[in-house]
Amino acid sequence: MSRNQNKTVEKDASVDAYFKTIKDAKRAEQCRAVDSLMRSVTRRAPKMWGSSIVGYGKYHYQYASGREGDFMLTGWSSRARNLTLYIMGGFDGFDALLEKLGPHRTGKSCLYVTDLDKIDLKALRSLVRKSVAYMRKTYKTE
Repeated sequence: MSRNQNKTVEKDASVDAYFKTIKDAKRAEQCRAVDSLMRSVTRRAPKMWGSSIVGYGKYHYQYASGREGDFMLTGWSSRARNLTLYIMGGFDGFDALLEKLGPHRTGKSCLYVTDLDKIDLKALRSLVRKSVAYMRKTYKTE
């Protein structure tokens, strides 16, 4: 792999098989809820990205440096401590929606949630919907 290639790429692996690796029943139920929300918003079937990320849709990017590639529009992963959601910020109202969301942490394009039961699902749906709309407006998408 060259230094210009993404480590995380779309795979032919089974999303259903990934769900079976989630042993905690509550976490599995919450992952199913996020899957349903993301399917509804993106109108795309989930695909595996790497070995542990479920992604929906795809966009193509190209940086000024010449580096280019494809990545998922949005997605999630069940991690040991959190449910990680991949949501791109940068759209109007992002911070206000985060304030309504409930307990969470953020990273560069990650939203970390410990318990979906403590999250405002309406705010989460709006975050995903607006993120996907922003990505579709900004990049060439599938």
